[in-house]
Amino acid sequence: MRGKKEEPLKIPSIESLRAELAREEARCNRRRVLWNMAAALVIAAAVAGLVLTRVYALIEVDGNSMEPTLSDGEILFLRRTKEVSAGDVAGFYHEGKILLKRVIGMPGDEIEIDGDGNVSVNGQPLEEPYLREKSLEKCQLEFPVKVPEGTFFVLGDNRAVSVDSRDLSVGYVRKDQVVGRAVIKAWPPARMKIWK
Repeated sequence: MRGKKEEPLKIPSIESLRAELAREEARCNRRRVLWNMAAALVIAAAVAGLVLTRVYALIEVDGNSMEPTLSDGEILFLRRTKEVSAGDVAGFYHEGKILLKRVIGMPGDEIEIDGDGNVSVNGQPLEEPYLREKSLEKCQLEFPVKVPEGTFFVLGDNRAVSVDSRDLSVGYVRKDQVVGRAVIKAWPPARMKIWK
């Protein structure tokens, strides 16, 4: 086209090219760092989750058989172990579900529950500050009973409604049924509790 001058092609200086290249490299490095951090966090979370599920079981309380200690809908962590002691709140498998009950009798212990719901272990009355009220309720056993080797005698803290070792459908809990013992009540935060 006549009359129009072509503008000369401007070639950037070496310094401006180097500056632009440095900006692009910095932007790529930031992306790479962010990507690597995100990948590391995902891997760390996966490893932590795997370790936690090996060490702890997360359980939601279903029902009111452990009230007032545990209420329906509360969430707690069980420390995975087969070693439980008298007084522990333990989780164990029963008919495809995990039940939560308090360990009352260890292998070889003699358990007695009188008509008023007073519990004795090896002839000693059991102090049970965790109960609202004592009750024998539905019981299919004749006391005293001796806890067989390799098993535990368990009771719910809400004796009036709990289905536990007094009922032959549950009976004595074998060691291989035990999932673990309660260590932390995590939810709701207002009722959080840590057991030793």
